[in-house]
Amino acid sequence: MLGQLYTITRNTFLESLRQPIVLVITIVGSVLIWLNLSIAAYTFDDDNKILIDCGLGTLALAGLLVAGFCATGVLSAEIENRTVLTVVSKPVSRVVFVLGKFLGVALAVTLVYWLLSMEFLMTVRHRVMSTASDPFDEPVILFSSLAGLIALIVASWGNYFFQWVFTSRAVVLLAIGQTLALGLVLVIDKQWQFQSPLTDIDPQLMIALVLVLEGLMILSAVGITASTRLGQVMTLVILVGVGALGLVSEVMFGRFLQESILARFCYWVVPNIQYFWLADALTQGHPITVGHMLWVSGYAALFLLAVLSLAVALFQTRELG
Repeated sequence: MLGQLYTITRNTFLESLRQPIVLVITIVGSVLIWLNLSIAAYTFDDDNKILIDCGLGTLALAGLLVAGFCATGVLSAEIENRTVLTVVSKPVSRVVFVLGKFLGVALAVTLVYWLLSMEFLMTVRHRVMSTASDPFDEPVILFSSLAGLIALIVASWGNYFFQWVFTSRAVVLLAIGQTLALGLVLVIDKQWQFQSPLTDIDPQLMIALVLVLEGLMILSAVGITASTRLGQVMTLVILVGVGALGLVSEVMFGRFLQESILARFCYWVVPNIQYFWLADALTQGHPITVGHMLWVSGYAALFLLAVLSLAVALFQTRELG
């Protein structure tokens, strides 16, 4: 069973990265993250706090879109084309099939999220240039630009000479390149002097990034669950709707728990995305404890288990013939 799960996960991961929309979202997300340096400079508050808020929002939106398109591309499309019959007709249980699809999509979302997070952390290190006299962070600009350029050149070269799939190779190489770029940036300061790699690492920001990713894992599971019964458009609508409701769950349902059974039901059924969104805590200087992170991680694990169980139940009774 583990071998089957690995094979389905691997194939789903590669199939997800081969979708051109994933590379488009990755590139657009990268551009927006770097544009945030300019956008945040025109605020009347602390520009760097706005940069963090905008950056986390960009990461969450990009992850949501990747989850939605990947989930529909690897499950609902296969059901509609009936290619799923070639898998489930073999001795592969539907439980393993659904779990493999989720893990493959989750890995694709994680890779894109990792790539964009590396760029986001470099923009945080660069900081907003509030005045014309503020210097550029030359190591950030140089290493990140070189990493992106080399990754795209290598992916294009491999596609031309070795028939590599450009989209998947480009995303993987960009992730590797930006990780190496951030590693160099962490040990070289703005004056091109060596420094401790811990100098520019904010543990609070790291916790916030981890929790946003956990929220995206729940939304990925929701996308897989919806894909077992619905097509691409409706799956995307439900995914965006659940994400939006999760962000306002406390306001819409939480304050009516004692007054309405319907509000209580919606509050427990809809994932509370606010638990994973800590941008306000970061910008307002409220400490994020490890205990809080563990509590939210436990909530995410239980919600994932519930959503995936629903996905398995819906797929078990789905007519594929």
